[in-house]
Amino acid sequence: MGRTIAQKIIESHLLSGEMKAGEEIGLKIDQTLTQDATGTMAYLEFESMGLKRVKTEKSVAYIDHNTLQTGFENADDHRFIRTAAKKYGVWFSRPGNGICHQVHLERFGVPGKTLIGSDSHTPTGGGLGMLAFGAGGMDVAAAMGGGAYYITMPKMMRVNLTGKLSPFVTAKDVALEILRLLSVKGGVGYIIEWGGEGVKTLGVPERATITNMGAELGATTSVFPSDEVTRAFLASQGREGDFVPLESDPDAVYDKTIEIDLGKLEPLVALPHSPDNIVKVREIEGKKVDQVCIGSCTNSSLADLLKVAAILRGNRVADGTDLSVSPGSERVLSELVRSGALADILSSGARLLECACGPCIGMGFAPGSGGVSLRTFNRNFEGRSGTKDAGVYLCSPETAAVSAIRGAVTDPRAFGKPIEVRLPERYGSDDGGIIPPAPEAEAEGLEAVKGPNIKPFPVGGKLPGSMSLKVSLKTGDNITTDHIMPAGAKILPYRSNIPHMSQFCFSAVDKDFPARAEEYGQSVVVGGVNYGQGSSREHAALVPLYLGVRAVIAKSFARIHAANLVNAGIIPFEFENPDDYDEISLSDEISLPDLSGIKTGGRVEATDMRTGKKFALRCTLTGRAREVLFAGGLLNYAKEQGAQGRG
Repeated sequence: MGRTIAQKIIESHLLSGEMKAGEEIGLKIDQTLTQDATGTMAYLEFESMGLKRVKTEKSVAYIDHNTLQTGFENADDHRFIRTAAKKYGVWFSRPGNGICHQVHLERFGVPGKTLIGSDSHTPTGGGLGMLAFGAGGMDVAAAMGGGAYYITMPKMMRVNLTGKLSPFVTAKDVALEILRLLSVKGGVGYIIEWGGEGVKTLGVPERATITNMGAELGATTSVFPSDEVTRAFLASQGREGDFVPLESDPDAVYDKTIEIDLGKLEPLVALPHSPDNIVKVREIEGKKVDQVCIGSCTNSSLADLLKVAAILRGNRVADGTDLSVSPGSERVLSELVRSGALADILSSGARLLECACGPCIGMGFAPGSGGVSLRTFNRNFEGRSGTKDAGVYLCSPETAAVSAIRGAVTDPRAFGKPIEVRLPERYGSDDGGIIPPAPEAEAEGLEAVKGPNIKPFPVGGKLPGSMSLKVSLKTGDNITTDHIMPAGAKILPYRSNIPHMSQFCFSAVDKDFPARAEEYGQSVVVGGVNYGQGSSREHAALVPLYLGVRAVIAKSFARIHAANLVNAGIIPFEFENPDDYDEISLSDEISLPDLSGIKTGGRVEATDMRTGKKFALRCTLTGRAREVLFAGGLLNYAKEQGAQGRG
């Protein structure tokens, strides 16, 4: 039987386990990336594991999230990451050099390689033919030290693309279409492979837009073939030598197949407050827009911004509408300057923002009260923009640019003549924004400099035989990591200060949660379907751990967050009967008299002491994950194993 692209890469990197869906596998990791919202913790964890030097082929630390320096906190953390990178053998991308996924695609990604990153949109690398996973910082730290990355072997989904996109219909519309078809839960347990004749019509930046938003499907990752289109992109970056052809076998078998005719798609938009709340742009045409934001790791490539510049050329942003443009990298910005396209953008009245994540994570450019913000980003969760009552809509750069001119949501096909842009055969080669690590012989005498805002992070305790926990919070479905641990300019500077961050935990859901959790000492959180979707930020596990949360009981979990809970030493329980969720109330005491069931099949009996009702919970972890959980988290487990890489 033939192999899919993902199966071929997995097979060549398999360190443990069998390639059977549902079985745990351990993978050799070739590359890692971190960004500064998660990187401080990752390097502290690397250090705490007793590791001295990275053992990957390439590890890169990016500064792209917390670039607003309104106090010493961000600057200090950037200094720590820079000095840690130099000491431990990690390449360092300076603030302003660009968004991690865009820069990694341009400068470091290699087809057929494995990549994990402490950012949920790391699957962007799949647009280049990489097997790229979002992961928690502890998993990244372990992989940097040479340890395997453990996942449950996914099922395989194939999306066959036929035809060709019509003018003003884009890769973003393809990403929104698959979200419309599958929902934010539809990719759970799958690796999505994009294939068919239509793939040849998509450039690498377009493919990367699609794999980037695969994270919103809950997919393990997404991947495209590596073909002549890939070769041309690598050649434009001066890296043709990194090209490796990669495609699935003709007789590869998939668990699910979806057909999409590119020629039948039209411009789409995601309504507030979920990326899968999709309608056709023409269905809401005319809605007044207060703000338009173009950029993010989804749509900040040179191809995207040249089209935006062509639309804005000779036009002005509508009175009453603000437009921001954030190039994805210094290379993209430099090419916009060389081509003259930047002048077209600025002449329209747009604001040029730094080559960084910026508004996507609530780091500046928040909408006004009750504002309508049209964004080319990947997430529109309530409050993520920095304004709780704002309505955030997701769309393509073309839709965003035309709407900015009109001051209202507009189908970009109304613009008229199709936009054609020419990409350079070779991008500029200045890499001044990237600092190499120190040679290993010099590294021993270097110091990773810690500022006063860096506090010790919480470490879980060994799992006892039984527990009785009060319910400190009960949530609904699709709780995101933004709900659990918000980002934004007010909170992110304290990402290395867990005690301070704890004041904001679940603040968007229940502002009294931190005080209640501290009062209870140890507690359990009860959630609905798809608990923990969104970002890979392990703070959404570490901060609840600091507040005494020892277990979460939910109807189902998002993959990365469930792994982060285990890594922190928090039990991720699922209801055996989801209807039992309805019987539990805030402040109920849940008795778990025998936790040994986690080791013997994963089934544990629980009792709600208020009602006397007994119900069953499942915690179906692999053997290694059970060991991590009972050790009190990955850090404890790694130390028990002597930091030999088993963690």
